[in-house]
Amino acid sequence: MTETLTAEQQVRTSLESQGVKYALASFVDIHGMCKAKSVPLSHFEQMMAGSELFTGAALDGVPQEVSDEEVAAHPDVDSVTILPWKPEVAWFASDLYLQGKPFEACCRGILKRVLAEAAGMGFTFNLGIETEFFVLKETQDGKPVPVSDRDTLAKPCYDLQGMLDNYSWVSEIVEAMNSLGWDVYSFDHEDGNGQFETDFAYCDALKMADRFTFFRLMVKEITRKYGYFATFMPKPFANRTGSGAHYNMSLADIKTGENLFYDLEDGRGCKLSKLGYQFIAGILRHAPAICAVIAPTVNSYKRLIARGSMSGFTWAPIYICYGNNNRTNMLRVPLAGGRVECRAADISSNPYLGAAMILAAGLEGIREGLDPGEPHTENMYNYSLEQLIDMGVHFLPRNLGEAISAFSRDSLSEKVMGSLMYKTYVQFKSQEWEEYHTHVSDWEIQRYLKFF
Repeated sequence: MTETLTAEQQVRTSLESQGVKYALASFVDIHGMCKAKSVPLSHFEQMMAGSELFTGAALDGVPQEVSDEEVAAHPDVDSVTILPWKPEVAWFASDLYLQGKPFEACCRGILKRVLAEAAGMGFTFNLGIETEFFVLKETQDGKPVPVSDRDTLAKPCYDLQGMLDNYSWVSEIVEAMNSLGWDVYSFDHEDGNGQFETDFAYCDALKMADRFTFFRLMVKEITRKYGYFATFMPKPFANRTGSGAHYNMSLADIKTGENLFYDLEDGRGCKLSKLGYQFIAGILRHAPAICAVIAPTVNSYKRLIARGSMSGFTWAPIYICYGNNNRTNMLRVPLAGGRVECRAADISSNPYLGAAMILAAGLEGIREGLDPGEPHTENMYNYSLEQLIDMGVHFLPRNLGEAISAFSRDSLSEKVMGSLMYKTYVQFKSQEWEEYHTHVSDWEIQRYLKFF
């Protein structure tokens, strides 16, 4: 009788046949950055059972005391990803466990809890994330500059010369993404000098969060081979556009896969269903708190401004509102309809926490039958403060301090995060904001040192 192999045994056999020697039990910290232990394939089954232990107190935002028992990484066998640039190694996204039970403050576990809530309502949450980032080189004096000496246009968006000058590393990244089955359908030079974007197929939110996490690791490693470096800092240059990570979202019927946001007969002209509008309304209700997670750094709020780039507008939202194909809204419904794009999210965000917050808010809007009002089709940048007040349109948080204050006051935050991660997130980000304010910047020195 032929022995039936378990899923883990099948994966190990497959990895061995492809020449893989080591597996990574990987998880993320509060920033969404990969942490891992490497395990020889001879110990693969032990790793899959949670043999790899980690001291949470040694990491940012894995809330544990030094005296606490270690957390264990339990890899998701379905997330197996062979490193395209180092094919002897396979990566696994993992959930953290403590004393044999899911760790409350595990970022991936937080998203899985909200996804289970959606599933209980009959929904699958589909997510696509647009990846914008800068790839730069250092001059002899350590100044970061674009890789191409010709990448100097005031309006470099879609610049073909800039793309071709960077073709070697860009094409390697795109080929790597496609080798993993991600289905890249577009890539281009973005609106900042040295800035690029890749767009690839959407999938369920957990898989997309895993892929986004792996993407940032992969881009850094591949560009490093060429002597360059990639940065996922939201706004590295004051006079250039920042790097977003726009969330493209829809709910599907969990049984049939049908897109539940699409409605060709929509009277508001967005080709969006009533369910989609309710989802939008929930997000708008909790937008300030959500912003603390999808725009999680001090630097994030230097991206969320109307103007501040050589090409003119930043294309980033600053108001809590929605519209059709209009890019000046926080939430945009593209021409084709059937999905909602959140433009406030930036490339530094932790995708597990960001997706969890925004999904939970949308589900609340559906449960309570909320309505977001009429869409804004006009350029929101052109309104005065008085006009915005008359329309009842409010600002997104204008700095990390405002965002964390909103997050701490919103009951949705603790509901989504759990008490441990909620407290940790507030404390960690409040400290980040405080440290920023006590730092004396070059701007202050230049402005004040010899003035007073």
